Amino acid sequence: MPKMSSGGRNLMRLGLIATLITILTTTISLVIYHNSGDIYLDRSRPGFLPEKHEVKHDDQPEKTYSFPESGNLDSKTLEEFRENFEKTLEDTKNLKDPFSADNLSDDFVGLKSPNK
Repeated sequence: MPKMSSGGRNLMRLGLIATLITILTTTISLVIYHNSGDIYLDRSRPGFLPEKHEVKHDDQPEKTYSFPESGNLDSKTLEEFRENFEKTLEDTKNLKDPFSADNLSDDFVGLKSPNK
């Protein structure tokens, strides 16, 4: 077996170090992801979404305001936007504790529980 040149050894070291750094940072990020509780927000995991036979097809999404992407920009459109913005701003100001974890609950953000 021929001896490896110093360039070859350096390349092997670089590959090994890069792999170790990748494993270390991935492990750290997954630990933080799990310990922070964000792992439980993944709605695509089984158990969080209703089964196909449980889905009600007559569910209508809540009506929310969205500013039109195109069209005329006139005083009526601006007034409509201002009214909806003020409504949302008032709801935000009325929060008891804006930094509470309750503000991320499914009911608060408008998500329907699959059990209901």
